[in-house]
Amino acid sequence: MNMQTTPGVLAPAPPKTLQDTGLSIVMMRDILLKTIFRKNLETVEEMSKAICLTVPLTQQLVEIARDQKLVEAQGTLHAGSGSEMTFQLSDAGKARALDALSQSEYYGALPVPLEMYKEQTERQSVRNIQITEDRLLGSMGHLILPQHLLNHLGPAVSSGRSILMYGPPGNGKSAISNGIRDALGDRIYIPQCIEYAGQVVTLYDPIVHTLVDEEEAAVSSLRRTDNRYDKRYLLCERPTVMTGGELSLSMLDLNYNAVSRTYQASLQLKSTGGVFIVDDLGRQEEPPQALINRWIVPMEAGYDILALQSGEKFEVPFDTLVIFSTNFHPNEMFDGAALRRIFYKIKIDGPTQEEFLKVFAMVAKKKNMPLDEETLIHLLKVKYPTIDNIYANYHANFLIDQMISVCEYEGSPNQMTPDLIDRAWANMYVKDEVIKH
Repeated sequence: MNMQTTPGVLAPAPPKTLQDTGLSIVMMRDILLKTIFRKNLETVEEMSKAICLTVPLTQQLVEIARDQKLVEAQGTLHAGSGSEMTFQLSDAGKARALDALSQSEYYGALPVPLEMYKEQTERQSVRNIQITEDRLLGSMGHLILPQHLLNHLGPAVSSGRSILMYGPPGNGKSAISNGIRDALGDRIYIPQCIEYAGQVVTLYDPIVHTLVDEEEAAVSSLRRTDNRYDKRYLLCERPTVMTGGELSLSMLDLNYNAVSRTYQASLQLKSTGGVFIVDDLGRQEEPPQALINRWIVPMEAGYDILALQSGEKFEVPFDTLVIFSTNFHPNEMFDGAALRRIFYKIKIDGPTQEEFLKVFAMVAKKKNMPLDEETLIHLLKVKYPTIDNIYANYHANFLIDQMISVCEYEGSPNQMTPDLIDRAWANMYVKDEVIKH
């Protein structure tokens, strides 16, 4: 197929014939009948939009259904409708639609065959992205990061391989993960659903996939036509799946709905072409070793293995930058074999005193809080020694927000004083004491 260039990656060309869709005529016909039945469609244009197929090919499908006495022509809508023909399901067509719905409730956009989706995944692989230092800095400009950390992050992100970030809490591991996601920056084509062995798996998820505005995409594309790409796909930002303590192994498998007899893609499959962030690794009900074991084959082989309700297993692409983030030391959670399979292990330490002061000054400026030398000396010389001078990046935001809250409550302008620092500190660290019941 010839490909057209649109922002970021090569777009899948629209099918020129029904055979180009890669689907059987019977499957396409049944989805058309179910869609007409469920959405009460009458014109070919409405049907074309609903099943995401060009008008000429939709017309061919309608004609096939008419030849089989499943669809009947009604004539035109009304005097002002021009020559547009309207259609309705015959009694036999309604019976066929109901029979097809009893096998699967899926209707709407025609699916993309799995093999075709694999080809598109290769064209828009996350491993094709070359991240420059400027691009990485641009997505993390709000963070104060030491140069040696950027030197580690850059090659890790560019490789598209797995990353484990570890270190004490509150130092920006989650923020860095989001920055990596933002650094990817381009768009890819996501099928609304894919097909394997006659089964439809819904892939597009509005929580995971952010649609690109069609007009914006058209302005930035090299050429514009109504059929510039296969409408079974949606142009989206590279996806991000972010999970935390709620992650379970079952989320990494297909989700089958026994009532509608339809499949929903696994979280891993939804993240194809983008980023899968596992935040707070070690807080899940599943042991970290079990979670990593589930990822070992996909991370090494570039494909994942999923199973249908029938038990049949099949391969799907695994083209995802996996970022694990944890407050635990890796040696506490994994054996050596698992650690070897995570390509990059990056420690995110707390800031030095000098780095902390930079962060504190930057946050104060952003929040319109004037700096006060006496208060800073009190903070560094009196408060931090009580916690062995261990600084964390979240401290600045926390302390300044607390002081602003007090100032707002008392009706005074933003200011920092040793007393306000003491009050803010008391909310950051709870005093150790025995509470009698």
